[in-house]
Amino acid sequence: MAKKETTKSFVLRVDAETMEAIEKWAQDEFRSTNGQLQWIISEALRKSGRMKKKRIPKIKEEEE
Repeated sequence: MAKKETTKSFVLRVDAETMEAIEKWAQDEFRSTNGQLQWIISEALRKSGRMKKKRIPKIKEEEE
């Protein structure tokens, strides 16, 4: 069976000034430009209530 693709690719046109700002922001956050754009979009979707916040499972601390 074929794997279900979890991401989709598309072309995004952004003016040079905006792209420079995104690239600088990505560097400041130690992310790739693509990762920064994904984060910006995810944050905007969550803040607008269009996407639920992903739950991160708690890590159990080992008993000593």
